[in-house]
Amino acid sequence: MKKIVLLLLALGAASLSMAAGDSFVNEKAHNNIRSTDSLRRGAKTYMNYCMGCHSMDYQRYNRVAKDLGLTEDEMMASLVLTDAKYTDKMEIVMTPEQSKTWFGIAVPDLTVIAKARGVDWLFSYLVNFYQDEKQANGWNNLTLPNASMPHVLWEMQGIQKAHFETETDAEGNEHTVFKNFEQVTEGSMSQEEYRNTVRDLVNFLDYSSEPAKLIRMAYAPWVLLFVSLFTFLAYMLKVNYFRDVH
Repeated sequence: MKKIVLLLLALGAASLSMAAGDSFVNEKAHNNIRSTDSLRRGAKTYMNYCMGCHSMDYQRYNRVAKDLGLTEDEMMASLVLTDAKYTDKMEIVMTPEQSKTWFGIAVPDLTVIAKARGVDWLFSYLVNFYQDEKQANGWNNLTLPNASMPHVLWEMQGIQKAHFETETDAEGNEHTVFKNFEQVTEGSMSQEEYRNTVRDLVNFLDYSSEPAKLIRMAYAPWVLLFVSLFTFLAYMLKVNYFRDVH
């Protein structure tokens, strides 16, 4: 628990330190962790496209299987793409040292990234990649400019370029302003399909940041029902006690 808190604080601090440089283009995720189908699709996307670099050191395969309603055989056959065991943590082979050598930074663990960044930020980040020849990896991002991460989902979304214009404010200061995206090549999905895929992925990340939320949400209607019933009984008891008080 202590490690999770420290990781969350570290990611939160990183978010604040980069906030001043972020050109945030806001899009709402509109995700729903109650949707088991969405969580399953998001888990599949994560395992296939994200887990090569990003671990979830504080999540276990068997916990994911239980929460997503999968048997051990289903989990191991469809979502575990390595020789990991059912009870293992969702770790990766790449070390932080290798990550720094290949990407210039230690690639973050994503267990609690939805808590540190927020689901809307994650959704915007994953849809706002664009081609940029000036970058070493060939990609840039509106939400997090000059990010080291390449666009791993580009085959789904296709390739888009960003158009910017220079505007002058009332004080005579010039600012570069984003205008629009130009679709250069089409992806394997339509824009709506791609956004739904990203929404499912963000949904899975949201769930993974706090798996117990599913349990709380399942119990919530019963707790509210109990509180309502208790309030009614307490009111009737009060009426009975004070019936003869004048």
